[in-house]
Amino acid sequence: MTEYLYSSNMQSERKIKTFVIDTNVFIHKYDAILSFKDNEVVVPLWVLEELDNLKTYSDERGRNARHAIRFLDGLAKQGDIHKGVKMENGSILKVLLDYDHDLKVDLLTDKPDNKILLTALTLQKRGRKVFFVSKDINARVKATAIGLKAVDYEKQKVNISELYQGFRTGDISVDSYRELEEGRSIPWNNELHPNEFVILRDKEHPEPQLGRYDTETKELRPVPPLPDGVSGIRPLNIHQRMAFDLLLDESVSLVTLMGKAGTGKTLLAIAAGLKKVVDDGAYHRVLVSRPVMPLGKDIGFLPGAKEEKLSHWMQPLFDNMEYILSVHKRPNLKSIEAIVNSNMVEIEAITYIRGRSLPNQYIIIDEAQNLSPHEIKTIVSRAGEKTKVVLTGDPYQIDSPYLDSNSNGLSYLVEAFKGQSIFGQVVLEHSERSLLAELAAELL
Repeated sequence: MTEYLYSSNMQSERKIKTFVIDTNVFIHKYDAILSFKDNEVVVPLWVLEELDNLKTYSDERGRNARHAIRFLDGLAKQGDIHKGVKMENGSILKVLLDYDHDLKVDLLTDKPDNKILLTALTLQKRGRKVFFVSKDINARVKATAIGLKAVDYEKQKVNISELYQGFRTGDISVDSYRELEEGRSIPWNNELHPNEFVILRDKEHPEPQLGRYDTETKELRPVPPLPDGVSGIRPLNIHQRMAFDLLLDESVSLVTLMGKAGTGKTLLAIAAGLKKVVDDGAYHRVLVSRPVMPLGKDIGFLPGAKEEKLSHWMQPLFDNMEYILSVHKRPNLKSIEAIVNSNMVEIEAITYIRGRSLPNQYIIIDEAQNLSPHEIKTIVSRAGEKTKVVLTGDPYQIDSPYLDSNSNGLSYLVEAFKGQSIFGQVVLEHSERSLLAELAAELL
């Protein structure tokens, strides 16, 4: 194995960058260091200590910590990891054990985070072109304050301002308007994404028509208004009509609904799921879940059986189900307990979905913006034959400390799937919960 020598000849040809990796980058993506090609990647010893502390966790952090440790162990077997080991991407990996104690920086050295920063500062003092890489905003601010260049881990990030909305607006002739109104499709020359909606207006009618693009026929087919609603829930705006159109279509296996609080994301998804399972028999059951963020994605600290623990954190889902049952009575299914006991609806924690194979189910993942891209992949890849997956969330309301609107798994999935025929996305724009809720979402 060729050792890495940071020679003056190499520096003269190209100023090699040194990326100092924070612990949370490994937690976000255990093999993240492979993203830094043809440069120097430094892992401070204290990162390994933090990974060691996290490896016993039963959640996604613990799994990624264990994966990262095994990954680094495999590289360590290829040479002297202190002097430098060449990776498959052309970079050199080093694990550094110490830092310069003479640095004139007033950081408490009893914190691993500060020791990681001091390691990066030491390398910069020795002439390296250092970039401190962290998913922790506060750590990046501290790094900048002491004179380091700090960057976020950009892999798997999207530009939220340019995120696929799932619909656009367009103008049509009066004749085309009438064709859609009568339930007939119209040709559409502009190329759209599969299952993308178009809000269509003409010169004579104040109310727009709604069409959904069919990539095979190159046409816009009309979207029905659903006057009787779905499980007693009627769409209150044109965006909710789009959502129901996707949620009820069995050919669309993956649906994402985005929007601020009160736009109806979860209510629409549960209403559609109950209709497809209870009324239509299209799926075996509705499986509903959401991240348990207050307990670090683990429900083990609450007393009682799993159902008792889940009831505390799944209450928002129960609230939506109770509302649906209050407006849409079903024989023999008059309460949440009756529905759960019938095995037609299952409430599950994200933690327990991993490793399962889930065929012929209508899966709803609420608050999906709090999941990382890797967690989203883990969940969606559980879908078996004839399973539909619906993810709802608000990318601007994130509780995870290392995710934001650009790097969360929901945004990443939308950008990755937007050209697929089995995928549909809708951004719900209007809060229908109450005037107070809408003002709170906008003003606070």
